[in-house]
Amino acid sequence: MNKVSKIGFGGGCHWCTEAVFLALNGVEKVEQGFIAVKDGSLDFSEAVIVHYNPTIITLKDLVAIHLDTHKSDKNHSMRNKYRSAIYYFGQEFTPVLRQIVSDKQEEYNNELITTILPFGTFKSSEERFHNYYFSDIKKPFCKTHISPKIKMLKEKYAKHLSSKVK
Repeated sequence: MNKVSKIGFGGGCHWCTEAVFLALNGVEKVEQGFIAVKDGSLDFSEAVIVHYNPTIITLKDLVAIHLDTHKSDKNHSMRNKYRSAIYYFGQEFTPVLRQIVSDKQEEYNNELITTILPFGTFKSSEERFHNYYFSDIKKPFCKTHISPKIKMLKEKYAKHLSSKVK
């Protein structure tokens, strides 16, 4: 039996982030909601917890996809609500995550603002918002905000896509 690992991601709307990761092979489950950091210095921000099988999709690929599917190099007025972050569940992941982000920086003209933070607490979003995209991809928000991210996944990360989006 393969071990399932988990990592938290925040950056944009959790409906969008959830859809991106649900579209990937090797992702077992995505919890959509709000994450606060361990020391409590930052308020809750929209985010997801991704449960994945590292023998099918690597942490490096998950981080790359995360950085490419939100404005990871742009600050804006909604950054408190949509913190650009990677939340780890074990301190041993910090140097690995820093290296992945550093390597990925080469692909960006602007400095990545994504922070690497210790996971603290999670609050689930309302059940009616779970699986938001795949429950009805024709909703206006899905068409304007999520479908372009799925399209980019098809173009850049096709080898990682599950059959539900091919």
